[in-house]
Amino acid sequence: MNTLTHMMSHRVERLKEEAKMEKEEIQAWSKPMENTVNPSNRTRAWILDPSGDWYYSWLNVMVIPVTYNWVIIICRSCFTEMQHRYLSIWLSLDYLCDLLYLMDIIANFHTGFLEEGILVTDNIQIAKRYVVSSKFRWDLLSMLPTDLLYIKLGLHTPAVRVNRFLRFHRLFEACDRTETRVSYPNAFRICKLMAYIFVVIHWNSCVYFALSSYIGFGKDKWVYPNISDPDFGRLGRQYLYSFYFSTLILTTVGDIPMPMQEEEYLFMVVDFLIAVLGFATIMGSMSLVISNMNSADAAFYPNYDLVKLYLKMHKVNKSLKKTVITWYQHLQINKKMTNENQILQNLPEKLRVEVAVSVHMPTLSKVQIFQNCEKSLLEELVLKLKPQVYSPGEYVCKKGDIGREMYIIKEGKLAVVGDDGVTQFAVLGEGNYFGEISILNIKGNTAGNRRTANIKSIGYSDLFCLSKEDLKDALTEYPDAKAILEEKGREILIKMNKLDERLAAELAAKQLDIETKVRRLEGNLDSLQTKLARLLAELESSAVKMSLRINQLEWVTNLWEDEPPEGSEAIA
Repeated sequence: MNTLTHMMSHRVERLKEEAKMEKEEIQAWSKPMENTVNPSNRTRAWILDPSGDWYYSWLNVMVIPVTYNWVIIICRSCFTEMQHRYLSIWLSLDYLCDLLYLMDIIANFHTGFLEEGILVTDNIQIAKRYVVSSKFRWDLLSMLPTDLLYIKLGLHTPAVRVNRFLRFHRLFEACDRTETRVSYPNAFRICKLMAYIFVVIHWNSCVYFALSSYIGFGKDKWVYPNISDPDFGRLGRQYLYSFYFSTLILTTVGDIPMPMQEEEYLFMVVDFLIAVLGFATIMGSMSLVISNMNSADAAFYPNYDLVKLYLKMHKVNKSLKKTVITWYQHLQINKKMTNENQILQNLPEKLRVEVAVSVHMPTLSKVQIFQNCEKSLLEELVLKLKPQVYSPGEYVCKKGDIGREMYIIKEGKLAVVGDDGVTQFAVLGEGNYFGEISILNIKGNTAGNRRTANIKSIGYSDLFCLSKEDLKDALTEYPDAKAILEEKGREILIKMNKLDERLAAELAAKQLDIETKVRRLEGNLDSLQTKLARLLAELESSAVKMSLRINQLEWVTNLWEDEPPEGSEAIA
């Protein structure tokens, strides 16, 4: 019994050891996976992409503390009543901004950078790059604990926090990023310029009030009136009066009291210089904005002035000139473009294809003959679509014209009219297409490649045009798609009863006969080339043999002349 118990316990211990070993093996296999996958994913999650949305959102957050310090610190330093009245609020906001400044430094230590076009996500490399940059030095100086001077100077000296201004680069970076992201960059530039003007006037008004306090309130007409007067003793009146006075000076409007003290003269001179510089900056910025708007209009819409001058020089009749003017007005009012390819030409080809696909692929996919075609073929055709705008009553095509392109209706209505131009047989609307058969050389087409109907625009119509040459170039690399398109075209012609199968068979037989003859000629040509090569080789061999024979005869002749054989003289 004891022996059996001992064996059982030994067996249990052995099973425990095997289970422990299996557990250790599983852990050994799982640890490398944790070290190689999970930490990298976890590290990558903490890295900010400098071109991503999270980084841009953080920049917008940093605009708040930077603007607060630039606007409020100077105001509290000059308008002392504001500092005394709301001290607890200012201290709370100050240290909240300091917390955001500290978080910004942490965010910079986790902001990746591009190296050889690849985002670097290694924290050590990011930290090294940030520490040696000038941005880190500015950030470090802006976080120096100058608030400790409160112990010596008192809590009512907010000027000790002036080093917080050094984080201004974050404000400029946020403005630059926003300018490239907003839909109306010119409007944003104007708003940014107005904000800068407000800050300059705000600073000037604060300095004016501080200078008035230094000289003495109400000492003369130039300084701020005596604050003992209830009307001018209120804090709101003090700021508004100073802001108004600074606006008058910096805008050079005039109606300003003459300065009396030397400090007042010096302040006015500096303000006038700032006003001149500010006026030049404003005019330059506004001119640049207007120039950008004009260049954008010129890029999107045709230059009407040149066309109008051309019509005037050649004395075009008034009715035609009016039609041209109306067409241009329609483009301008409805913001329609006719030069999309030129606008997108600076984009990389792949990106240009993606943009064109997102804009025009739904329209192209509605065409019956292009349905179920290869996606790469449709992407190539999308780049070849050319937008065209037709005026009311203008013919898109007429019966009997040679068909060199097909049309897809993007917007508007077209009418199929009779020869009189009035009788309407059908009306084509958005998503319809016509002329697709004319760009395919389908054998047996009784109409040839000529138009079979008159198509006239009822109102203003936006069409996409695809030429036969563009389709031919695109189908060069897609023979299977070409066969599919021709088959669909034949089906359409059969439904329209415009396909002569006998003629198609004859043309196909002729083409097959021609192809057979071409193959036969190619075979004969290959045979002739082989025979010619053989003859050339034999000729070359014969030439080599003849050359060797001649050399041998020359050698024998020379030997005979130098040492004639015995008995040759007797014979002679």
